Amino acid sequence: MKTVRVMKIVSHDESQLHSLDELMRVFCSAKRYAFNRLLEGRKAKDIIKHLPHQFPLNKRYAEDAVLLAQSLISSQRELLPMRLEDVQAKIEKTAKKMDEYQHGRKTPKNVDLQTCLDGLRQRLEKLKAKEAELKHHLEHGTIPTVIFGGKQNFYKRLKGKITNEEWKDVRSNQLYARGDKSKKGNLNIRLMYDDNTYECCVEIANPLGQPKGKHAPRLTFQVYVPEKYEAEIIDVIMGEQVGVNSKGKPIIEYRPYTVEIKRKNGEYYVHLIYEEEVYGRELTHDEPIQGERIAGIDINIDRIAVSIVSKQGNFLQSKVFYCHELEYVKANKRNNLIGETVRDVYDWLLQENVGAVVIENIQLRQQHDTDKRFNRFTHNFKKKKLTETILRRGLRLGFRIKKVNPAYTSVIGRFKYMKKYGLSVHESAALVIGRRGLGYHERLPKELIDTIKTKVKRHLIAMLGSMEESYKQSDSGKKQRQCVAMMLHKIENFKQEHEWSLWNMLHKCCWLNQYQIQLKEV
Repeated sequence: MKTVRVMKIVSHDESQLHSLDELMRVFCSAKRYAFNRLLEGRKAKDIIKHLPHQFPLNKRYAEDAVLLAQSLISSQRELLPMRLEDVQAKIEKTAKKMDEYQHGRKTPKNVDLQTCLDGLRQRLEKLKAKEAELKHHLEHGTIPTVIFGGKQNFYKRLKGKITNEEWKDVRSNQLYARGDKSKKGNLNIRLMYDDNTYECCVEIANPLGQPKGKHAPRLTFQVYVPEKYEAEIIDVIMGEQVGVNSKGKPIIEYRPYTVEIKRKNGEYYVHLIYEEEVYGRELTHDEPIQGERIAGIDINIDRIAVSIVSKQGNFLQSKVFYCHELEYVKANKRNNLIGETVRDVYDWLLQENVGAVVIENIQLRQQHDTDKRFNRFTHNFKKKKLTETILRRGLRLGFRIKKVNPAYTSVIGRFKYMKKYGLSVHESAALVIGRRGLGYHERLPKELIDTIKTKVKRHLIAMLGSMEESYKQSDSGKKQRQCVAMMLHKIENFKQEHEWSLWNMLHKCCWLNQYQIQLKEV
């Protein structure tokens, strides 16, 4: 498991900091050069041979620059299908809104109807142009334009809101060096610890100041190490004695670690990246969970609900861990809150002798809309960060962790277990997640089947009969009629339908009010 620890350079030596800035500038220029040559179709080996002649860098820096360029291109290609899917979802949502406004099902709040429709029409045109562009890249194996330094800063520079020096600063703020076990952990950027002064420093090879025929001089900076990670970082960089050679000198074995230095707002941060040994294990989809007590975890933006179940799938107990501040605090504070909340979750699980955890296998997609408030909320959503933190901490503590499909867990929990055990919706969903990890299927109880066959069926037939003719001919009306007809067909053949299909129908047609099932418009 890869782990990243962040430290900060605390040196005030202006001459050495200036040399570091110049080395960063040259390295980032080499990375951009390698990126453009790779897009032109040149081979990576040829670029690595050419870079030291084009830029005053050693071979290892050249290899690292090409490696970063290759990873950037591959990530852009992997993201293309996801970006296309997001744009198509936005197109569908915008077209649906236009149809609803045109047929009077919705009315604009702050502007007149024509202005609202014109704005939606312009948005739809932009999205379709973006869709065509992404499809073109997918068909031809190319990638969209990449702006080093960020698109936002690029447009700020065009408008004169930042100076040319500031623009160059954000484009040349990175230095990267891969780890190497045979080179004391890292050759170009090496972290050192002094046992006498109890201080940590970073040594950076600077080929820009290298005399001809000699080794590159090293820039040395003192580094501030966070106290809670100090022992962990020292253990990584110090090495371990594994024996002695024929002359009696100790043989030291080092762990490889990668170092990335980034400059932000005039401060220099050292990112130490290394492979961490873990004691837990992530189970595969078809691998059974071995344990007497299993915890199902339902993750939400403002709370983590945990339900403990026995290996027979019976509910034992549950608890909710609240983290309401995640909705509005800044990024650094959010990360701290997430870490503290997840720590509390595992402290409780250890007290309850739980050895395995089941979590949702979340695949997040952008859900941006024309609503600014909704966009802001979804952008700050930290569900993925919560999931990753739960997974990483569980592996460190020796838990067996299994991911399951989260489909309809909240719906099943609400209609099947909430009233039975007196739980909240989130605790009920956590119970379903735990049972799903054990391999149990959630069939609909008889009373819910009767509700679908009687109340829901009559409700859907009445909806079809009450539709206005003008709405029936609209695009949204046609889709709604198709949806209702499909549901009626499923009700007639419910024994052949998958259980998730029936839960989906129940979710669309019904809601609970004081544990009483109420019908709603589809």
